[in-house]
Amino acid sequence: MCKVERLKNVQEVFQNLLIKGYHPNVYTYTIMINRLYRENLLDNALTLFSQIEDNGCMANVVTFQIIICALFEKNETDKANKFFLKMITRGLLYT
Repeated sequence: MCKVERLKNVQEVFQNLLIKGYHPNVYTYTIMINRLYRENLLDNALTLFSQIEDNGCMANVVTFQIIICALFEKNETDKANKFFLKMITRGLLYT
């Protein structure tokens, strides 16, 4: 659904899954975050990113990469650096 520009429908389905107690995996979250970012809904993407762990899931390198690139694109360098450091702290990237 994300690929055919049905973001509103996807958001509804995603929220219904959460309400019904389902726990999407990191790939589902990453797809949603990426789509929100591509629709210029970065604040929504950041909100969803913050909910990942609350819902029993862990962000992966790809999830972090999407957020970091989006923040850099919006000149949110400080926020991007914080996410980058968080990624390193979690052992997802080695320096």
